[in-house]
Amino acid sequence: MRLALALSLLTTPVFAQNCGGPLPAFLDGIRAEAASMGFDASATQRLLQGAEIDPAVLRADRSQGVFQKDFISFSRALISQNRMDNGRVYGNRFDRTFDSIEAKFGIPRGVILAFWAFETDFGQVQGNFNTRNALVTLAHDCRRPELFRPQLLAAIELTALGGMNPATTTGAWAGEIGQVQMLPKDIIENGMDGDGDGVVDLKGSSPDALMSGANVLSSLGWRPNEPWLQEINVPANLDWAQTGLNTRKSGAQWTALGVTARSGSIASNLKAAVLLPMGRNGPAFLAYRNFDVYFEWNKSFVYVTTAAYFATRLGGAPGYDAGNPTPPLTGPQMQSLQTKLTSRGHDVGGIDGILGAMTRAAVQAEQTRLGLPADAWPTTALLGAL
Repeated sequence: MRLALALSLLTTPVFAQNCGGPLPAFLDGIRAEAASMGFDASATQRLLQGAEIDPAVLRADRSQGVFQKDFISFSRALISQNRMDNGRVYGNRFDRTFDSIEAKFGIPRGVILAFWAFETDFGQVQGNFNTRNALVTLAHDCRRPELFRPQLLAAIELTALGGMNPATTTGAWAGEIGQVQMLPKDIIENGMDGDGDGVVDLKGSSPDALMSGANVLSSLGWRPNEPWLQEINVPANLDWAQTGLNTRKSGAQWTALGVTARSGSIASNLKAAVLLPMGRNGPAFLAYRNFDVYFEWNKSFVYVTTAAYFATRLGGAPGYDAGNPTPPLTGPQMQSLQTKLTSRGHDVGGIDGILGAMTRAAVQAEQTRLGLPADAWPTTALLGAL
């Protein structure tokens, strides 16, 4: 996709996020907003002409049950030996690009390789949804219009810049394009020419995609040359209420409390949180500040933790110690738990059966109140106590 080297940042004005209703009226609203933002009228017409609601996009948006899996199940499903081997192959194949990324952004190659693997299997599976229709569908749908309406408007600007053909550009069901799956606004603001040919081609050029993905992470606040996740051993007498992403201590403070690294050494001067994705009897990690950036890429707790962990493996870390965690709740049990937590005033982000960050925080608060080990891992004992 051809983009000018100097791209203006897309800014969206304060505007009512209209959604639903007849599609022609919705598209008229998009045209009016695009005109108010000074967008090229012909680009708006090219993008919206022939736009359709794609039912397959809505089905995909409603069918994300994979995120109901626990960390061990999810990570074992995504991190196969084949992906580990391919990570090494592609890391070597694009060694010069990864060296450039580390020099420019301070981001280790494992971090980018993990996203590349999970998003498109190193560029091999980029999605076949029409991007224009995907964005129209999700902006029109009233579940998350505040996220997708700005991206649909960004697609108009991307079309005007020559970076998108509304009729033929394809990608993921959520409107992402290219080998590391970037939304139009991110492409406009962070697209980079990684192979030096004067063209930003996120679908066909791996160096372009990798440099652009690194630029996104940098723009989201990645701290150069700092760690993101590190497996640890935790003492049995640790105050579990001090674990979780809302409590951070220096590496030196955690060390004084008996936390040790499984490999390497703990960064004593950096703040980190003790992360127990499956409770005090399962795997344990220190999550440094760079771990927060992962949530800007993807909101799923289990995806983020798995991607961050996979990046450490690609960097040479050993496989985690699975421990012996208490079995996870079933989907219906988790929904029942979320209902009970909501009735007690906690915001869990929705009754979806997914143990996300908000549900984990609510679980930990109730464990503390009930005098249970406050490790944020829901059990049948907690469900019964509520």
